[in-house]
Amino acid sequence: MLQFPIYLDNNATTQVDARVLESMLPFFTKYFGNAASHSHSFGWQAEEAVDIAREQLALLINAEPNEIVFTSGATESDNLALKGGFEVYSSKGNHIITVKTEHKAVLDSCKHLEKLGAEVTYLDVGKDGLINIDQLEDSIKANTILISVMYANNEIGVIQPIKEITTIAKSKGVLFFTDATQAVGKIPVDVIKDGIDLMAFSAHKMYGPKGVGALYVRRKNPRVRIAAQIDGGGHERGMRSGTLNVPGIVGFGKACELCKIEMQKDVEKAKRLRDKLENELLQINGTQVNGSKVHRLPNTTNMSFENVDSTDLMMKFSKNIALSSGSACTSATQSPSFVLKALGLSDEMALSSLRFGLGRFTTEEEIEYTIQQFQHLLSSFAEKKMN
Repeated sequence: MLQFPIYLDNNATTQVDARVLESMLPFFTKYFGNAASHSHSFGWQAEEAVDIAREQLALLINAEPNEIVFTSGATESDNLALKGGFEVYSSKGNHIITVKTEHKAVLDSCKHLEKLGAEVTYLDVGKDGLINIDQLEDSIKANTILISVMYANNEIGVIQPIKEITTIAKSKGVLFFTDATQAVGKIPVDVIKDGIDLMAFSAHKMYGPKGVGALYVRRKNPRVRIAAQIDGGGHERGMRSGTLNVPGIVGFGKACELCKIEMQKDVEKAKRLRDKLENELLQINGTQVNGSKVHRLPNTTNMSFENVDSTDLMMKFSKNIALSSGSACTSATQSPSFVLKALGLSDEMALSSLRFGLGRFTTEEEIEYTIQQFQHLLSSFAEKKMN
């Protein structure tokens, strides 16, 4: 039986899995110690729980536990990687390469670094949302110290050719950082096979709690160093001070464990339902998919509906279907998505776009209802325009 409202905004955040919540609850009451308290059992229990979670995160991405730095979320991880990396390696050079379609946490961090003397190259993308590998290689200079390319885009779901990028980066002796917030937990991500040096990800995009994230920092081949951006106690091996969010970290670990076990099942279900939704809506005149339909996340589609304002659509559906016109971080603005503009869309088509983010708990009935509602509403819009 359908329950309203239907949630199709899983790229913004996900529902906490009940099994994740269950793992967290004892650490609010029974095991409430500070993981940095080494003089009694409350602290030891908390520290052990953090160690277990660190192992669970590491197993999901094929890292070592001591390569995981806990943060408050992917935005902090992005800031720590970019600003902390620039601070350490600026003696070797000041050039950073990134992409125009990156998350604002990366783009705004790069803008900040430009004020501190960084030179930043912002790569274009094609109509499919993918970077041009040759343009990337041509952009590398003697003073390039870091390449930052998002693993999978939060608005259009496009997956960049990470392995190709890191092969070039390593051949030039340049570090590679990726914001993999939308990818980790949804598709296989292997930091060793992918050749990643620094990687940000977050719990609340994979059925874990908000307020906890991580930064993977490679320890060998090469050993990567970053300067702390939050000082005060030297926690997390001196890279991120502050009392650890033990319940959140426990939930993050459990979420990673579940994703590792259930990823294939989740992928197959999400892709089947996404394709069903997409194929039906594409039957409506003036509808198009934005970005690559091949290289993308299995749960995501971004679609434009010609001559229809996406804000009007969202308002019509707001009581029954939760949707987004793009990134949750920029949804307060009425301007066209900078990601869609980078793909070459007109203002009109960009402003007529909606992002559908399916998740673990999305049902067939919900997708069928969504299709019916869109078909009905868009046909009524078309009739009004004709009259």
